Amino acid sequence: MFRYTRLTALRESLFWVLAIVFLAPFYFLLMTALKSDQEVITSSALAPPSSPDFSNFSDVVTASGNSNVLLGLVNSVLITAGSIALLVLLGSLTGYVIARSTRRWSRAVYYLFLVAIVLPTQLGTVPLYIGARSIGLTGSVLGMIILYTGMLLPLSIFLYAGFFRGLGTEYEEAATIDGASRTQVFFRVVLPLMSPATGTVAILAGLIVWNDFFTSLIFLGGSANQTLPVAMYYYIGSLVSSWNKIFAIVVVSMIPILAFYLFAQKRFIQGFAGGLKG
Repeated sequence: MFRYTRLTALRESLFWVLAIVFLAPFYFLLMTALKSDQEVITSSALAPPSSPDFSNFSDVVTASGNSNVLLGLVNSVLITAGSIALLVLLGSLTGYVIARSTRRWSRAVYYLFLVAIVLPTQLGTVPLYIGARSIGLTGSVLGMIILYTGMLLPLSIFLYAGFFRGLGTEYEEAATIDGASRTQVFFRVVLPLMSPATGTVAILAGLIVWNDFFTSLIFLGGSANQTLPVAMYYYIGSLVSSWNKIFAIVVVSMIPILAFYLFAQKRFIQGFAGGLKG
């Protein structure tokens, strides 16, 4: 029988305090986004707005030029979705081959991808930019999708290969006996069982690509295909910063990625539970 003790009350109080601490930045973000230009300067950062001003959201959404948030939002969604799709497809196929291969090179390649994860990607920025510019991939959404796929592919392969190594071959052998080809075995049997790995790759890669500023600034600089972080950058001037509009952009940018995170998290839990039942 459950008993509500002092220790239980202490734990609940601690969790409430932690919840308040973690939610405080979101409160600060939303309150500042709803303040006018004058109120941002004169009022306390923690004080709620005297009269909520939603014009900040309409201003940033309808802006044009380099600070076009709506266009940046569309570009960020396209780049993130395209990168995740390629990372899941290529990462799962390569990880499956590495995990199921019995040759010596498979383990060496596995650790080679681990080394690629550890090395900072900024080391190859200059040669990557020169190569991308020479084949016309700079300043385009397609070029960014290819670039992010190459940068995050080692992480995707490493995660998938680790999951595949922990998955037994019974289902694959049964499907092969029933007459399924290797392609059918992979896409109809193996990949659905890898929902936890797919959710992990999608969440990690999606957050990295969506929030990345440096790569987008370098490879999309001066083009009409700016991403959302780069569009936000144009609201930060050398002398004046429109923090209420900047925070409004942050709120807008959080909505798609939070929706995607909640969806991917749900799929992750369902896939993990299904794997345990199997």
